[in-house]
Amino acid sequence: MVSGVILALIALAFVLIVIEDIIHVNKAKTTLFFGTLCWIIIFVTPLGGYSSEALQHKLDHNILEIATLWLFLMAAMTFVAYLNSKGFIQNLVHRIMPTQISERKLMFLVGIFAFIFSSISDNITATLISLAVIMSLKLDAKKRIKYATLIVFAVNSGGVSLITGDVTTLMIFLAGKVSIANLLLLIIPAAVSVMVLASMLSIGMNGTLTFEKVANKAIEKTDITIATIFLSTIIGTLLLSALYRVPPVLTFLFGLSLMFLVAQFLMRKKDVNRKIIDYIREIEYDTLLFFVGVLLLVGALKEIGVLAKFTDLYQYLAPTYANYIMGIMSALIDNVPLTAALLKADIAMNARQWLAFTYATGVGGSMLIIGSAAGIIAMSKVKELTFMSYLRMSLYLLIAYTVGYYGAYLAGNFIALA
Repeated sequence: MVSGVILALIALAFVLIVIEDIIHVNKAKTTLFFGTLCWIIIFVTPLGGYSSEALQHKLDHNILEIATLWLFLMAAMTFVAYLNSKGFIQNLVHRIMPTQISERKLMFLVGIFAFIFSSISDNITATLISLAVIMSLKLDAKKRIKYATLIVFAVNSGGVSLITGDVTTLMIFLAGKVSIANLLLLIIPAAVSVMVLASMLSIGMNGTLTFEKVANKAIEKTDITIATIFLSTIIGTLLLSALYRVPPVLTFLFGLSLMFLVAQFLMRKKDVNRKIIDYIREIEYDTLLFFVGVLLLVGALKEIGVLAKFTDLYQYLAPTYANYIMGIMSALIDNVPLTAALLKADIAMNARQWLAFTYATGVGGSMLIIGSAAGIIAMSKVKELTFMSYLRMSLYLLIAYTVGYYGAYLAGNFIALA
């Protein structure tokens, strides 16, 4: 009975996200309300006879995951907020881009940039930077939605072949299901799927974009220094995570503190330094609250046993087909607990099938705008990008995902050679 009530509340929360444009209630408010309400119900009417101490432990674990992501986002978004407000990214775009470029060519360039950048960076940072490039251009609403859709898919695809690029990839690797050499086989099918999506989205985009050539404003020494710190933080995060398992949130917070200290030293003036610190206030906190609400809802789903039931799918379908469907399901259910549930179920799959599953859970979240961190960030940054406007791209996304999944499955043929 209690599980049914919680499941109904969670379903209602997702419905309210979908109709946000109709009811004009911010999605952060609804998810936070229902996320906390579900956990209050879990405490008031304990499921499975758990004690208050046991439930507190479960909530603490959920809150720890949320806090880690929240702090990481806060640090990354502060860097981007500063560079955007100073016109640093826009300045670079004007310096690099030609005077004119076709909309189709720009589509492919954006897809390649987002894919590569997410391979060397985390998905959140890659999304923020890629969107900053697009938002610096004068595009109409429909075209901006298409570019943002490609960015979400490309970012999720870019990190799937690296243990530093996606959490679920790391989980599957640590469980001994795939090797580094196996994962590298995913690069080609993932890249091909991005190009397929770019080709479909660029249909009918025959216009030419003209970049306003403004006098190249000199980039300030402080801005270059902070951009260098940002890049160094990204590289340091990858290296320290791979070599010493240092949590990414730790290195990003260190980079943020370094940014503040260096700014104080370079600018000298207290009022300017105060503005540097104030960039934290320019972060879209409704995005962060939305994350909190969504992860609380997912945690509640886990506690009522819904996530564990997804593994029952493998009793009715062969792993090849079940993995494909699980990837699409990860657009509704967070892929981390979904992957954890599958690993705990100890389902018998060979390395080829685990490789396909790795691609599916890494990219499948792109099917819905709320299915990945990249999508949630994009929805908060691009006002025209809503649940429904993104859903209109679902056929293109499904085709690209299917091409990538089939490619990942075929890539498994080379595992013996890898």
